[in-house]
Amino acid sequence: MVVTAGAVVDLVPSQPAVLTVTPASLEGIVEELAAYHAAFAPCFPYQAQRVWSEVYLRGLLVADVPRKNIEAVALRLLGAGEAADRQVRALQHFVGEGAWDDAAVLRAHWRLVDQTLGEAEGVLMVDGGDVPKQGTHSAGVARQWCGALGKRANCQAGVFVGYASRRGYTLLDRRLYLPAPWFSPEYRERWQACAIPPETRFATKPLLAAELVEGILASGTVRARWLTCDEGFGDDPAFLDRIAASGLWYLAEVSRSTHVWPLAAPDGQTARAAPGVWVPPQTASRKGPAPTRVRLAPESPAPQTVAAWAAQVPAAAWQRYRILEGAKGPLLADFVAVRVVAVRDRLPGPTVWLVIRRTVPAPGEAPVYKYYLSNAPGDLPLVALVWVSGMRWPIERCFTEGKDELGLDHYECRFWRGWHHHMTLVILAHHFLVRLQGRLNQREGGPAATPFPGPGTRQGWAGHDAAAPAPAGLPGAAPRPAGPPESDAGAPALAGGAPAAGLRPRCGARADRLSTAAQGRRLLLASASPPPPGTPCPAARHAGHYPTDAARTTPHSSHRARDHPRAPGGRQCLVVILAACRREPIGW
Repeated sequence: MVVTAGAVVDLVPSQPAVLTVTPASLEGIVEELAAYHAAFAPCFPYQAQRVWSEVYLRGLLVADVPRKNIEAVALRLLGAGEAADRQVRALQHFVGEGAWDDAAVLRAHWRLVDQTLGEAEGVLMVDGGDVPKQGTHSAGVARQWCGALGKRANCQAGVFVGYASRRGYTLLDRRLYLPAPWFSPEYRERWQACAIPPETRFATKPLLAAELVEGILASGTVRARWLTCDEGFGDDPAFLDRIAASGLWYLAEVSRSTHVWPLAAPDGQTARAAPGVWVPPQTASRKGPAPTRVRLAPESPAPQTVAAWAAQVPAAAWQRYRILEGAKGPLLADFVAVRVVAVRDRLPGPTVWLVIRRTVPAPGEAPVYKYYLSNAPGDLPLVALVWVSGMRWPIERCFTEGKDELGLDHYECRFWRGWHHHMTLVILAHHFLVRLQGRLNQREGGPAATPFPGPGTRQGWAGHDAAAPAPAGLPGAAPRPAGPPESDAGAPALAGGAPAAGLRPRCGARADRLSTAAQGRRLLLASASPPPPGTPCPAARHAGHYPTDAARTTPHSSHRARDHPRAPGGRQCLVVILAACRREPIGW
């Protein structure tokens, strides 16, 4: 099952250019940090809280503090004089127990993220972030799966929502996960000692993620159309249905044992009947009430695992994409997609896309498959689904950058409020670097974003001005992107990346369109004629992928990716720049 090199669709050209930092870039960074913090100052009710929030934010961005706990930050920025103990205790109280509203700070953060990165085709990313912990007294600590270690261990687990577009990526929200044992009587004393709100109820990680996403969409401040997640969330049908009800299009990784009803055979030539439901009729010899339970119709085909269907796909149906130029060379993968009926409680559910990704193995190795379900419209081109499949990994980069550069896992807070306060300020610090990198890229003449072949440009992936048709096989029009209408007018000088370029003329090679026969069979096949070399493509404008494509053995793999691609002069260099800038006294 080999696809020739001539059929490869290159998505690498739409990635951002390498950022090279020069001495001229150092001017004004301290002032920019002060201006950035001023956007959040009204969220703190007291002047002292505003001062300490600026101290902590600056401390997270200092490069020469190996472990950014509260004491180290206070001593580094405020000195070790006679008042050191008092200052350390004051900063500890601000982070661990301070009565300031995280929600207000994050709402202001979301507005800035939309100015910096917002696009109609924005992608919300959901994932879990785990931090190993010693002891048993911190809020939520339990022996559970720890993604940072790749095994069960004593840790705190959180649920995070990130945002990615062609202009960059950052984090939006977070929530500490409380395992079920914490709701038992044995944990009541620890619950009170950690000041966990009494109204807190047990919720699974997918449920927490759904609540975070709905809160972001309800604010109306961030434009987003897509949501991506790994199989830890994608294997929960209730989570997927809740995301679909919110108006987002999800592309969720699922396990290989997921059952579906394919609407086309793997060869792409044979249509398959859709499953049906029925209520058995009342028989003449049976007494009692008539049956009312809906069941699978007897003539319905049996559901099939996604792995079994993928194993039968012929070589001609796969389309190869060059997704990333990583540290170990280009990352190639083959894709195919087909319309399927999802299973809900053993009955037919919504009609969705099944997207299958197959790695290009080295000689002597077996390919690795990944499986995704998506509620995107039936006429969406394959290249769009491939682009979105690469937009989940940026949240892994957020975790890695947060841990390696911003002290995301350096906190030493036992309180429920302290964990959320610390994560909120880390999120702000990360976005500051995103804004700074975008401004430096603009000043150095960085490339503008490439238009995405979304609902408004389905007639050709190069785009044109024709209106998008209604999604085939779906009632009504396509869902609107959540958030306010897209507009680049009035973007501040710190906004990252240039406004999206205008739509380009129609491309001659319609590589992403379905043939009439394939569309009738609801099977998304590769085009016989790939686009010419150099054709712009709609890939993500960031290297948010792993350079290697090893199979994930668990739903939540380690966020400490040792081999993430890192461009010279990236965010790590920007943290060093902050340390090199002149230091000004804190305004009391």
